[in-house]
Amino acid sequence: MRIGILGLGRIGAFHAETLSGLDTVESLVVSDPVTDAAKGAAERFGAEVADSPEAVLAAGVDGVVVAAATDAHPALILAAVAAGVPVFCEKPVARTMAEGVAVLRAVADADVPVQIGFNRRFDAGFVAARAAVRAGELGTLHTVRSTTLDPAPPPAAYIAASGGIFRDCSVHDFDIIRWVTGREVSEVYAAGGNRGADFIREAGDADTTGAVLTLDDGTLAMVSNSRHNGRGYDVRMELHGFTDSIAVGLEEKLPLRSVEPGAVFPSGTPHDFFMDRFAAAYRAELAAFTEVVAGARPSPCTVADALEAGWTAEACTLSLREHRPVRIDEVRAA
Repeated sequence: MRIGILGLGRIGAFHAETLSGLDTVESLVVSDPVTDAAKGAAERFGAEVADSPEAVLAAGVDGVVVAAATDAHPALILAAVAAGVPVFCEKPVARTMAEGVAVLRAVADADVPVQIGFNRRFDAGFVAARAAVRAGELGTLHTVRSTTLDPAPPPAAYIAASGGIFRDCSVHDFDIIRWVTGREVSEVYAAGGNRGADFIREAGDADTTGAVLTLDDGTLAMVSNSRHNGRGYDVRMELHGFTDSIAVGLEEKLPLRSVEPGAVFPSGTPHDFFMDRFAAAYRAELAAFTEVVAGARPSPCTVADALEAGWTAEACTLSLREHRPVRIDEVRAA
């Protein structure tokens, strides 16, 4: 299989490395506006360099991975679909929901699969949690807690262009809550504050947030996010039902220190980066994309799926700004 890669920044280079290690991938064709990035990938992975996205799509690729800047996502997705090339695109679909909806409408009738990158759907713990919920092992679900805590904020330039913590960070929690529970979010209430980097406040964003999501069956989901977690990169989920309770991320590299007398858990070196925590999930995600390219399975995360998480992020952003509960229908209709 011959796979194209558009964009060779941090995540694009990581995807190139992952794809080069898959047995089903025979060759890579790469392109990046920064010539040195493309040449570096060619040297490391034996990739062929193309001078534009159009050249990649014309190079006989079976599928293409979009890891370019967010502003470029809509045009690159549509170009791949128009060329009949299955496409994997990192989240988000687009910078704004209006652009994302336009992409959804444009690809709706196309017979070309599009997969959006939400890697937690391929993490073994979240997969097991979903199976437990779907099998009824927890009984009636009443509470979900989802956490994403970064060890340190990204650069100021990234924050300024991110769209805010709910759209950039929390959206992973919103997607995985929906995927694990099989329920839709109906209403949110969000709060946030700034106790750290001034540039986050100056960008009009929060560095620490909490949100209560009411799901369509009455289940409550609490989402906690922060750009400042000195002990490491902390991603967890708890699911509590009338019969049983389970947790994702409760393992030896959990970046949390117990102060209970005699406690020795967790004893491992804490996760300090998302690529460490989710290395296996990224590999499984791209392996799934090769199956999509081969026609062996449908897209495991469609444009429509990605937009549902986006609507929740929009509602939380509005809730934080206006200090009130916001129904998803309100932002969807705006």
